[in-house]
Amino acid sequence: MADNTVTRMDLSEAVFREVGLSRNESAQLVESVLRHISDALVRGETVKISSFGTFSVRAKSARVGRNPKTGEEVPIDPRRVLSFRPSHLMKERVAAGNRS
Repeated sequence: MADNTVTRMDLSEAVFREVGLSRNESAQLVESVLRHISDALVRGETVKISSFGTFSVRAKSARVGRNPKTGEEVPIDPRRVLSFRPSHLMKERVAAGNRS
């Protein structure tokens, strides 16, 4: 698998090329979209992007974990975690990419 990473700059450059906004406007648009998504998740809302997937926040309860080196039991505090579930279309696209 390639060691490539898509960055905010890559996204804004793609918007610049595809939509025709200026580079500055493209960067602002990408930042705005990402901010809206993260703000919704912080509020505990689910973010569903059609044909892409669903981001949601789950509450995990407190539990007892174990230090793998020492075997010592360690309490793990309750927390909220981000979860992503890809859409069927995204799963199919990724799987098709594996076959090429």
